[in-house]
Amino acid sequence: MLRLSALYRFPLKSGIAEPLHQAQFDGLGLAGDRRWMLVDEASGRFFTQRAMPQMSQLSALWNPDGGLTLRAAGLQALDVAVPESTEATLRGVTIWRDTLRAPDAGDAAAHWLSEFMGRPTRMVHIPDERARWLPSGYGTVDDKVGFADGFPLLLIGQASLDDLSNKVGRPLEMLRFRPNLVVEGSEAFAEDGWKRIRIGEMEFRLLKGCSRCILTTIDPKTGERSADREPMATLKTYRESDGEVWFGQNMVNDGPGTLEVGMTVTVLE
Repeated sequence: MLRLSALYRFPLKSGIAEPLHQAQFDGLGLAGDRRWMLVDEASGRFFTQRAMPQMSQLSALWNPDGGLTLRAAGLQALDVAVPESTEATLRGVTIWRDTLRAPDAGDAAAHWLSEFMGRPTRMVHIPDERARWLPSGYGTVDDKVGFADGFPLLLIGQASLDDLSNKVGRPLEMLRFRPNLVVEGSEAFAEDGWKRIRIGEMEFRLLKGCSRCILTTIDPKTGERSADREPMATLKTYRESDGEVWFGQNMVNDGPGTLEVGMTVTVLE
């Protein structure tokens, strides 16, 4: 039997994960997931752990009102409210090929984060009405995404990670791959062949495999990169295709709903 074994929210793009027992889903995926992002103050270009591995040590806890509580070693916790989406608060930002204007979280958050990052940094929020379209050719005209790389949700089978850990020769943390949903009970990489699934009363469409990068080599506990470039080195030996390394499946939810860890997962297609 397939079951949902873990749920994770990432309130701040590239920040620390928030494990959940229960999660709400809305029009942009998991409620509160990657609705905030750090950008370079001058250019508006987005920051992630790929270039800023210290972000793996930055906690941004989602609050019920949509705001964040920022925490990091050596700094006093800071509560940040959702900024108003007005002309005065909008900042031009770039995430991959998308450019948009998003509300800035204000100077207090910018000062706190600039001290943590060691460079001038701003934080922005994405309200529903400013959400991005999915990559061309995927999903429907109604499918949108916040500040996730391209798709609102990522699913990984536990057996897939177990298979990779066996090949690498040591246990690997699931959070290296930053999934929202983890499913157990399937064969390794069975999720590659799924097109539609049901969990509880909710249905999901799996749209595209997830191509992986150097971020997976960062230890989520310490922020240090693996000297042996694992798990990417091993993934390239058996999960490389079309010049990309694949692990996990990007997907969207069809409508709002609620999930709980332990729910049965049914493959519909």
